Parts: sequence; structure tokens; C-alpha cells
Amino acid sequence: MEKNSTVGAVKINALFDAGTFVELGSYVRRNGNPEEYEGVICGYGAIDGKLVFAFSQDSDRMKGAFDEIHAKKIEKLYEMAIKNGAPVVAMLDSAGALIYDGAAALSGYGRIMKCVSEASGVIPQIAVVNGICAGMSATIAAMFDLVVTAGDKAQLYVNPPFVLGKENGTAAHAAAVGIAAIVAENEDAANEKVKELIALMPSNNAEGTTLEVNEDDLNRTVAAEGTADELIVEIADCNKFVKLYADYAPEMIVGMASFGGIGTGVVYANGKISVGGARKAAKFVSLCDSFNIPVLTLVDSEGVVCDKDAENAPLASELAKLAFAYTSSKNAKVTVVVGKAYGAAYTLMGSKSVGADVAFALENACISILPPEAAVAFAWNDKITANKSREELETEWKEKCASPVAAAEIGEIDDIIANAELRQRICAALSMLFSKTDVAPTRRHANMPL
Repeated sequence: MEKNSTVGAVKINALFDAGTFVELGSYVRRNGNPEEYEGVICGYGAIDGKLVFAFSQDSDRMKGAFDEIHAKKIEKLYEMAIKNGAPVVAMLDSAGALIYDGAAALSGYGRIMKCVSEASGVIPQIAVVNGICAGMSATIAAMFDLVVTAGDKAQLYVNPPFVLGKENGTAAHAAAVGIAAIVAENEDAANEKVKELIALMPSNNAEGTTLEVNEDDLNRTVAAEGTADELIVEIADCNKFVKLYADYAPEMIVGMASFGGIGTGVVYANGKISVGGARKAAKFVSLCDSFNIPVLTLVDSEGVVCDKDAENAPLASELAKLAFAYTSSKNAKVTVVVGKAYGAAYTLMGSKSVGADVAFALENACISILPPEAAVAFAWNDKITANKSREELETEWKEKCASPVAAAEIGEIDDIIANAELRQRICAALSMLFSKTDVAPTRRHANMPL
């Protein structure tokens, strides 16, 4: 079979702009088998004009079996990608290690893990599982920034499904446990998602926040109604939102969009914060901070879950990770309370106290230590009389103690905005923060008065 017509070659060429892919090490042969090309295709090209490096395990070449030379090709690719500050896309489809290589193959897995680890936070890394990704390959995939599964043939597991059950190892299972960020219908759909992500992310951690001109109006008014997903789509540029980890802790929505052309990570707490939701948000905020991607946090949450399983997780540790993610991140952060923000949900989800640069609230937002019903029962129960019902007291609590005005008066909310202005105020805030840095510009000298 011609080396340029194999399954791996077709897959990797389909990812790049037409005619731009250049293969590296195209004539490298397998150890002990001079008639067989190595089972991984490596190279570089352009995705929407942006330089990207990629490797594709080739199932047409001994089922993509992994060996020492396989690892060395990928190592060389990573070396070039880091030197050029360009993302890496991995297309994973391999039957596993070549057993005759023994320790050399096992060492090869370790060297790739080291490459991925050293590149983490330096260049974006996206893994596309378009075949079998098993054992240590699955571990490597999970080390990438994002994992995309492509079609029904995608399998990702450490231990084989025939041991643990056929439901394990599927793309759906990888999404449910939080490994797969996107489950695409087929390889073409997976490539499109990769292209969208590459466009929204900088090429490396030194490039800075991305800015791409589009035709959407920064001052477009919105209704700011409907479901959480509908709200994000409505306020995003061109109504485009790349949702990530949709099947894992769905009450915590995360994904990528642009606002005024600025590539932005979106976190939306749309329900009580669970163990998985806290973990999901913390991981995503940390990813965004690695590449100086701004984070927009939207809050409509009644607090944290209250159950024994969560407490034994332990819940406190996962909430601590979320707190660390927000407090330690240096990227631009804009927060909007779009509904309820009770107790820990207000504090943890990007409040000014944990590092938000700008915090807004919609006019109908409700910010309170406790839900108004619980607050009245705890603090105002003695005020219930024949002339003052519990419902009236709850309404009074919302107006006096839980309104966004109360938070704004002490500086925890910068402004209370109308629903229609939500998009334009977010765009304006992100634009103002576009060049944010924690290091003051170098001064030559003070400007003395005459």
C-alpha cells in the first residue's frame, strides 16, 4: 500500500487546510522489518492558517502497533512543536505495544508521557480518539488538555471491555466519566470541533489572548432568557458555543466561545455544585489560565449539594480545588450573577473575593447566604404574624437582604445590568481586560513637574 493512501495518512490530511500538510520522517521503517513503514505519521500544516503539528497512528501499518521507533518519531514532533510554539493534535488508533519490543516499547510510552507532561501548559494539546486507544495509550490521551472521540469506532479504556463489561471503553462511557470533552458523530465532525477549538485558543502560553474579527455586533441586545445553553449561545459571537464535557456533571456547563472576537472560556453554574461539577470547573479554569484565556463565569446556583456520597468524596477537597483554580489564576475573569447565588456558590463561582476582575448582576439576581425561605425560617420566624405571612417575609428578604443592590453597595458587584445589555457589557469588560497583566509596565523614570 502506498504510504500516502493509508488510513492514517487520509485522516491526518483531512484535518489540515488543503495541501498544507507536510510529513516528517516519512521513510522511517520499523525495527527488524525494513519492508514496513513505521505505524505513526507525523507532520505539520495549517488549520485556518495557524501552524499546527499532528501525529496519526496508522491502523493500516500493523494496526498502528506501538514500538520504540514509533515513540522516537513522536518525540521529534514534540521537540519541533515546542520550539515553534504550536499546538499538537494526536490521532490515536493503535492495537497496543509491539510485544517483541518488550521494555523498549514500555520505555517509549514513558517518553511520550514525558513529552506530553513537559508540553502541558506550554502549547495546547488535543487528542482525537478515532479507533482503539487502550492501556497506556488511554493514560496518554487523558494527559492531553482535551479529548475528542470520533464516531462509533472510538474506544478508550485501560482494562479491556471483555473483562469489565461491554459498556466500558465506549465513547459514551469516556464522556460520562469526564475523560472525553467532546463526543463527535464521526471523524469529519471531530475534525471540525478540533478546528473550532484551535481557532479559539492561542498557539502557546506566550502568545496571549486571541482576537479574531467577526461580523457580530458588540452592542447587540439580547433577551437573556431560556435555558442555560440557550443563554450562552444567545450572547456569544455569531451564536457559536463549543460545549465541553456535556455528559459529565451537566449542572456545571463549560466550553469555549468568543465575545467581541476574544476567545473566552465559559463556566456556568446552573444548579447545585456537585463533586463532579466542582472538579470539572476547576480543571477548565486551570486550562484557561494556562494559556491566558479569559474566563466568563455565569452563576445561577442554590449552593452545593447536600448528600452523604458527596461528603465522602470528599466534597470539601473538590470545592478546595475549585477555590484554588479561581484564586491562583492570573487570566482575565468576568462574572455575572444571572439568577440565584446562594452561599458557597456565590463565593466560589468567580466572585470578586476569589479573583474576578469585574462582577455584574442582572436586575432579577438573588444573592444570599441562605435561600430566602431558609433565611426567613432561621432569622425572621418570630416576625410571622396574622398580618405578616411567611411568603411576604420571604419577598421582603429578597428585596432587602438578597438583592444585587445590597452586594453592589459594598463593592462586591460592580454594576447591576439589564438583561438586554448582557452581551454588550460582557464584551466591553473583556475588551478592557484584553491586555491584562499582573506585572506593571517598566518605567524609565518619573515625569517631573516643570
